[in-house]
Amino acid sequence: MDNMEIVDLGPAAQRLADLVARVTDDELGNPTPCPAYTVGDLVEHVGGLALAFTAAANKERSKYNEEPAPGSAERLGDDWRTRIPRDLANLAQAWRAPEAWTGMTRIAGGDSPSSVVGLVAADELVVHGWDVARATGHRIDVPADVAGYVLDRARELITEDKRGRSFAAEVPTGPDAAVLDRLIAFTGRAPLAALSLIRPVSWRSR
Repeated sequence: MDNMEIVDLGPAAQRLADLVARVTDDELGNPTPCPAYTVGDLVEHVGGLALAFTAAANKERSKYNEEPAPGSAERLGDDWRTRIPRDLANLAQAWRAPEAWTGMTRIAGGDSPSSVVGLVAADELVVHGWDVARATGHRIDVPADVAGYVLDRARELITEDKRGRSFAAEVPTGPDAAVLDRLIAFTGRAPLAALSLIRPVSWRSR
């Protein structure tokens, strides 16, 4: 970035970590807003992306940032409720270093500007936080400025040629839609889909 903007990924990572830790065994088979993923698959995907984006921040080449995080509940293991939140915390810490945002780095088997990869990480954390919350019956309160920032970045990063498994076609929203709903709709999810349970969860860290 010419005027480098460092984003604190801590609140987003913490909220997603809290949601992951609350997932129960009987929720692992629930469908999610990601059509190919159950909750268990999505949680495992989150665990993989935590390792991948941490390696990217540290400018490391590892198996985690050579291929997209697969997303398979069969790979979760027994310690995922503690391991994945820990790895999400490590991700946030790694991106607090100014040098994480400079130069080039490796993600999903390709080299990209570190500043772009950091913004992708922010988008992944916010949107997958919404995914996990929606699939397990929670509603996340994301401040409008946070959702607006991620939406602006998503508009820069998610071009039509990149829409596929993770990002379907944009879902139309009304002119008065909340900024979080506009973000979710932009990523191809239906923000107003019915919830079987609604339990408020604050975005802000405790």
